[in-house]
Amino acid sequence: MGKAMRLGGLGTLVVAVAGVFALSGGPAMAAPSSIPRAYTCTGGAIPSGNYANVTVTGACSVVPNAVISVVGNVNVAPNAVLDAQSAPSTITVRGNVNAFSGTILGLGCLPNPPGHQTGHPCTVDPTESSSITVNGNVTALDANTVLLNGITVRGNVTLIGGGEQAGNPWPIKNNTIGGNLTVTAATPEWVGVLLNKVGGNVILANITIAEGETIQVAENTIGANLICSGLAPAVAGGTVPGEVNTVRGFAIGQCASLT
Repeated sequence: MGKAMRLGGLGTLVVAVAGVFALSGGPAMAAPSSIPRAYTCTGGAIPSGNYANVTVTGACSVVPNAVISVVGNVNVAPNAVLDAQSAPSTITVRGNVNAFSGTILGLGCLPNPPGHQTGHPCTVDPTESSSITVNGNVTALDANTVLLNGITVRGNVTLIGGGEQAGNPWPIKNNTIGGNLTVTAATPEWVGVLLNKVGGNVILANITIAEGETIQVAENTIGANLICSGLAPAVAGGTVPGEVNTVRGFAIGQCASLT
């Protein structure tokens, strides 16, 4: 009993000392922190979590049905892979998504709509959909492959350079983009800009895809202008009559007839 009393007294002393340090501005016992931590994925699947920033340096996917919140940015390092288009997930990025040279960036999956093949079914479960929102911008510089399917970007989507004509298509489909969509100086196997809602301009310039393929620009709703130049070997709208673009501004260049 004496030992218990001595331990009880020691506990009281510790609490008292901690209180004095806290009042004096000195070091006190730290409370559990709720501040998001930075997360680096070197390979494997990114789990649910609340993160300050996410950096991808290897081949990374997301855990099926993960709920991921990023306070800052998602950065995909050169030659890394972010596959958030095979498994359904809920991802919110308050900052930007940045992808660099040689990367594969895949965001979003959703079922095909009835009678169309314009969706991108999730490999894990073709009946489910992702919910991916980026409050800032999505920017890819010299990326190998970019796949954007059914995501929301409140800023701009800017894809500059990159692509390989051997088996690397770039679908940009079913997205809601608050600002501009710009794809320029790229050489992917194929580009499809389909069923997007874009608040600003759509600018497609100096894109060369594989021989025999066609750059498709169809069924987009564009708040400003549709500007196309230097697209080879061919550019076209949809394959079904009526699959044209709604453009509130002007359709200029190679896309002038696609409205």
